[in-house]
Amino acid sequence: MAILVTKWFGVFLVDDKSNRVMDKRLMPKDADAAAEKLAEIQKGSILPEERELAEGRTKLAVGDRRQSELGKPELYDSSFIRPSDYGFDDAFMHEVMVRLGKLRTSEPIARDKNLVQAIRDLDDLIEVSNLMSERLHEWYGMHFPELADLAKDDRYALLIAKHGDREGIVDELGLDIQSMGADFDPEDMRAVQNLADTLCRIYDDRKDVEEYITSLVEEMCPNMCAILGGPLSARLISLAGGLERLASLPSSTVQLLGAEKAMFRHLRSGKNPPKHGVIYQYPDLRKAPYWQRGNIARALAGKVLIAAKVDEYKGDFCGDRLNAELRTRIADIKRRYPDPPKKKSPAKKPNHHGKGRNHHGKNNKQ
Repeated sequence: MAILVTKWFGVFLVDDKSNRVMDKRLMPKDADAAAEKLAEIQKGSILPEERELAEGRTKLAVGDRRQSELGKPELYDSSFIRPSDYGFDDAFMHEVMVRLGKLRTSEPIARDKNLVQAIRDLDDLIEVSNLMSERLHEWYGMHFPELADLAKDDRYALLIAKHGDREGIVDELGLDIQSMGADFDPEDMRAVQNLADTLCRIYDDRKDVEEYITSLVEEMCPNMCAILGGPLSARLISLAGGLERLASLPSSTVQLLGAEKAMFRHLRSGKNPPKHGVIYQYPDLRKAPYWQRGNIARALAGKVLIAAKVDEYKGDFCGDRLNAELRTRIADIKRRYPDPPKKKSPAKKPNHHGKGRNHHGKNNKQ
């Protein structure tokens, strides 16, 4: 049987029994042209030279899964095909690999990779803003503790950055209250206002990143957004490491993305496995009774995976249909399982030492 083998310096058709090269197509002796060929191979494409050698052969094996459409992949030791036998030396190989590295690093980055980084940027901003907000509440609370009940989050920081002293804040809010807080020296108040001003800018950055993420994910994944909405779709893509990888996962893995720690705890200690990961943020799943969540999570993960595949491979929009089917399935689950499952009573242990019988089940003689 013939086997198709691709090396960095050419494509070879080999008799797998005799290790005889039956035909070949060598790479161009130009380093840039050879690097472009290798870049296509790395992207998973099939070269014209490979198709040419495989044409007309009904029984053909291939040495790379990338070539599966041309023949059956098989393991094959092709080390006997050496570049020096075909006029390629180590210096030329080095030049080709350098050109290949430059070519691949200059390629446009897939937008889902930007989305993954944006989600991680947002996570960092959320963590920093939470820490700084806690510090601001503790610090400014010594001066005006009542403000924590009157304003929240960015509003809280904005009032402090704008006014500082509680008198100005009370006037803007139109309140008539007497604070139990202590007075601050002007220098101390400026330090607190600087912290509040920095926190305000972080809140603004959070809003900008959230808007960017929403617009990007709605453009990339309209079908996923039709089911999950923008923020949750972006979170799933980030956890998977990209849309392409998300579309390649089984639905059971999609269901548990974000619950890795709980799964490891289950594997380590034998505790109950998790039923869902980050998709728990889906409203119908979060509000469902505990005994329905496993079924709803499975149904949701299945539809999300279909939507991810359609988005990845640029299929026609079907998000509305998938969403309608999901809601029908959720309604069916609620109808079929309206009540919690009955707890099984522990089985009674048989009495092996009953009165009047020995351990063989025979009557004891008196």
